[in-house]
Amino acid sequence: MNFKNVTIAGSGVLGYQIAFQCAFHGFNVTVYDINDEVLEKAKAKFDGMADNFKRDLNATQDQLDATLKNLHYNSDLAEAVKDADLLIEAVPENPDIKIEFYQKLAKVSPEKTIFASNSSTLLPSQFAEYTGRPEKFLAFHFANEIWKHNTGEVMKHPGTSQEVFDAVLQFAKDIGMVALPIYKEQPGYIVNSLLVPLLSAAMELWIKEVADIETIDKTWMVATGAPTGPFGILDVVGITTAYNINKMEAEATQDPDKLKLVETLQSEFIDKGKLGVLSGEGFYKYPNPSYQEKDFLK
Repeated sequence: MNFKNVTIAGSGVLGYQIAFQCAFHGFNVTVYDINDEVLEKAKAKFDGMADNFKRDLNATQDQLDATLKNLHYNSDLAEAVKDADLLIEAVPENPDIKIEFYQKLAKVSPEKTIFASNSSTLLPSQFAEYTGRPEKFLAFHFANEIWKHNTGEVMKHPGTSQEVFDAVLQFAKDIGMVALPIYKEQPGYIVNSLLVPLLSAAMELWIKEVADIETIDKTWMVATGAPTGPFGILDVVGITTAYNINKMEAEATQDPDKLKLVETLQSEFIDKGKLGVLSGEGFYKYPNPSYQEKDFLK
């Protein structure tokens, strides 16, 4: 299998990073989203990505100019996938939205196209039947700031063909990822199986008023030597993602603390446009969050 044309569905926190990463490594990339207005916002974010690649990877202007030439945009799904060898789905972390998307996608995609979901918590087997090509479907998960935290977790479901699994692992390497094969479905893959319990515990301590945000982060940073605490990590992940994950849990369990957490994230953060690092404010204010101040750990 030889991938040349890659379509990224969804230009949110991870979608636009994946698109830029693939384009930087020479692939022809089409970014799909629901309308042209959303795509215009994505284009604006690519300038910031170029700055990150210059700073962190010593990328040259020639490389970045070539990257931007490799990026194309389309709000018509059929047009966006007409030449796709691989489609990476990065639509909102909501099963209903993903199912509806795959049902539409199955009708308009070429037979050759492999589908990969970037879902951070949902399993590929939840969607395999809706893709119309379960053997050509798997999960391919990236960590935020993928040009630095270059994990490429590739997870098969029972129906994924070995050839497709191997091809996507190779593609992960081709775009500069450390390819991490996951042979058995696991909610949260490896990274989030380790990370989500930490973030959940931090939010539980906060919503129960056990300790404030800065104290919780300070505790973790001092005790482990980590450069960022759980709320700093949540700002990078994006508060909308945290909200969606906790909303599903709250609706399933009706746990009063979870319900309170979801209400608070909605009213105090999302409704006020405090979505994390990308919006300039979340649990901290950016670009100079207090946890980076030299006296924060005292």
